[in-house]
Amino acid sequence: MSEIHMHIDGAQVLATEGMTVLEASRKAGISIPTLCHHEALKPFGGCRLCLVEAGLHGRKRLVVSCVYLAQDGLVVRTRSQRIDRIRKTLLELLLAHAPDSPQLQDLAVEYGASRGRFEKEPSFCIHCGLCVRYCDEVKGKGAIGFINRGFKKEISFIPRIAARECPTCKECFPLCPTSWLQAAFVLVEAFSFKQQKEVLSKST
Repeated sequence: MSEIHMHIDGAQVLATEGMTVLEASRKAGISIPTLCHHEALKPFGGCRLCLVEAGLHGRKRLVVSCVYLAQDGLVVRTRSQRIDRIRKTLLELLLAHAPDSPQLQDLAVEYGASRGRFEKEPSFCIHCGLCVRYCDEVKGKGAIGFINRGFKKEISFIPRIAARECPTCKECFPLCPTSWLQAAFVLVEAFSFKQQKEVLSKST
C-alpha cells in the first residue's frame, strides 16, 4: 500500500491507502469523538460527532472523518469554534434521548453541552447502530435490527432469532453507549422468549 502524507492539527501524519481520517488521527494519537464507530465494523457515519474540517488545494469543508478517506496533502483540523459548536448541538440533541448516559455526559462536559436545551424524548436509544451492525457483520446472526424510519426508527430484537441466539451471546451489550440495550433485552426476554421457545420446541 502507498503511503499518504497529511497534516492533522498541525502535526505531520503518515497514513496508508484506504485509511480513513479517523483511523489516521487515532494512529497518530489524536483524539476525535465518536459514538457509532467500532474497529471491527464497517464505517457508519451515523452520530456525526467525528466531524472535522478537511482542506485540499486551498478548499476546505466539513467531513465525517470515520468515512472520509485520507488523501495525500490533506490538511485536517479536528477542533475549532465551528466544529465544537456543531458537536455541542449534536450532543444536546442526543442528551434529549439519553440524558443519563455516562458516555454522553462525559462528552457534554468537554463541549459544554446542556442536558436541558431540547425537550426530553427519552427513548434511551441514539440510533448509533452498533448493536445491529455487530450482530450482523461480526456474529452473522441478525437477531436485532432497525424498525420504522425517520423519527419513529427504533432498535428491536427479532424474537424468533434472539430467543435462540442472544442468551448465550450478549456481546453487543457493552457496545451500547446509553446502556439501554440490556434493559430492552430483558423486556423482550420476559414477554416474547418463552413463547418463541415453545414454538421452536414444537417444530423440532
